[in-house]
Amino acid sequence: MPILNKDMTLCISLSARPSNNGTRFHNHLYDQLDLNWIYKAFAPADLAQAIAGVRGLGIRGCAVSMPYKEDVMALVDELDPSAKAIDSVNTIVNTDGHLKAYNTDYTAIEQLLASNAVPTDYSVLVQGAGGMAKATVAALRDAGFTDVTVIARNEDTGRALAEQYGFQWRATLDGGTADLIINVTPIGMAGGPEVDSLSFPEAAIAAAKVVFDVVALPAETPLIKAARAAGKQVITGAEVATIQALEQFVLYTGVRPTDEQVQAAEDFMRAQ
Repeated sequence: MPILNKDMTLCISLSARPSNNGTRFHNHLYDQLDLNWIYKAFAPADLAQAIAGVRGLGIRGCAVSMPYKEDVMALVDELDPSAKAIDSVNTIVNTDGHLKAYNTDYTAIEQLLASNAVPTDYSVLVQGAGGMAKATVAALRDAGFTDVTVIARNEDTGRALAEQYGFQWRATLDGGTADLIINVTPIGMAGGPEVDSLSFPEAAIAAAKVVFDVVALPAETPLIKAARAAGKQVITGAEVATIQALEQFVLYTGVRPTDEQVQAAEDFMRAQ
């Protein structure tokens, strides 16, 4: 990485519980590609002030994580169709003070469902109704899944999300099972109050064919560990993090790294 200097381009991430995933991934790619850039994670005390800082300080890119993916929409100048279609933002690009928002979470979910060859006739349970859940449910619908149930305690947000895409809503799992179960809640996330908790009960894991946890840190969440132990096909949040971060990198820099460079950055990110 270059020595800090006045010409260095800055990109940041905003999250209630920042991790080093994006920091390590982006900075490793900057180093491989000899870019005079640097990436830093923040936990903002005030979201509006943080976004004003992005604009005022000429910060090139800003990743947005839970719980800011919806609130940040009112603070930008333009929504890319990827963000507008699902009312959720995870990426902001600053071009001369003009802030345009995108959603690369959708791209990551879409690619992982396809690369793992998950059959679209599978029944699906999605637990959560926040910004990441919106990206997940939209990707499921666009991939051709039809038997999808959103599990969310908040009826207003849960029912609205499900009905927007023609799916079902339930307040609680209540013994339900499905071929594909997806956790899009903070349950199992490092640094959170439920870091050691299972987001789905063991009965649901046993009945599932594919288990998907979007929580990226730790890479092996309690749900993923339990699913592996049960011999299930798994898709991890670490995989989501790599794909969405790569697409952010391309939006920020205009450069698409080679597969080998991406793999090296991913290995570096996971070695922390």
